[in-house]
Amino acid sequence: MAEEKLYELSEHARESRRKRPVIRMEWIEEVLKQPQLVEGDSVDAELEHRLGRIQEYDGRALRVIVKKDTTPLRIITFYFDRKMRRRL
Repeated sequence: MAEEKLYELSEHARESRRKRPVIRMEWIEEVLKQPQLVEGDSVDAELEHRLGRIQEYDGRALRVIVKKDTTPLRIITFYFDRKMRRRL
């Protein structure tokens, strides 16, 4: 039996991969599976922000925004969040 996909990338997320090649997919997957913090979106109730510290990248906070009620999760975008660096 094939393994179920954890996520799919939106077009914007695919563009983010091209613009931010330093962010590894394994880091995104780690934050999806085991976020250190989960926040709702202040504008869109369908979105969820998952954050995690990436030790291999100087402990920076990676924010992954997903559409939470989809299977697999739909990644909207991701980026290192400077404001969260000291809060995680």
